[in-house]
Amino acid sequence: MLANAVTPPALPRVLILTPVKDAARWLPGYFSLLNKLTYPARLISLGMLESDSQDGTWKIASAHIERANRHFRRARIWKTDFDYRIPRGKARYADAIQADRRSILARSRNHLLFHALDDEEWVLWLDSDVVDFPPDLIERLLAAGRDIVQPHCVLDYGGPTFDRNGWRDRGALHLDDLRHEGTFAELHSVGGTVLWIRADLHRDGLIFPPFYYGQASQYARSAQGEIETEGLGMMALDMGYAMWGMPHLEVRHRRG
Repeated sequence: MLANAVTPPALPRVLILTPVKDAARWLPGYFSLLNKLTYPARLISLGMLESDSQDGTWKIASAHIERANRHFRRARIWKTDFDYRIPRGKARYADAIQADRRSILARSRNHLLFHALDDEEWVLWLDSDVVDFPPDLIERLLAAGRDIVQPHCVLDYGGPTFDRNGWRDRGALHLDDLRHEGTFAELHSVGGTVLWIRADLHRDGLIFPPFYYGQASQYARSAQGEIETEGLGMMALDMGYAMWGMPHLEVRHRRG
């Protein structure tokens, strides 16, 4: 080797985390998308937490994880039941159940994070019902050079924002309102459908609050603060970290 040769920096390790519940029908497509990623599989670890499913998700996910463990750096699944079901007759997004539902989502994310995070430099939170994203998603998120990044989750490319938990100005602006700002748009809250976080932020205490957090924050939408991913947003701001959306890096969510 020449004396002045420069060794290229090693690519970072990435952990993809996905909590699942009654997700059996989405898992084949989810793992198919993972297999199409162009980032080196030897640097990608997978972690999944299954909770309270009634459709065979645990068995199907476990089989996929076993196969993925032969392809990726590491792939593991855990089970933690929280004994929560959406009350009969209530819609998933009904206001009356959001505190309880989002609290369980936050707890499931935190359980998964504490089980799975090892020596990775980055965490990619990815919901199982995302049905399309660019194969170079990880490379594009790494190239962003920012600690917390949310791609733009839509139902149709170029269409309205689907994951509206990512916002600015107390929920007045979402990523579809911010396309004119270019590659990056600063956010005051994030959604968790697809979310990129430097792993050391989690190690430093950044979690998904299972309770309302940020009551005193100037960015919170209400006096009670925010919960789950929006609560993480309030906590990130309190820790001194900015959050960024990428309005033109679109990922597509299932319908219905």
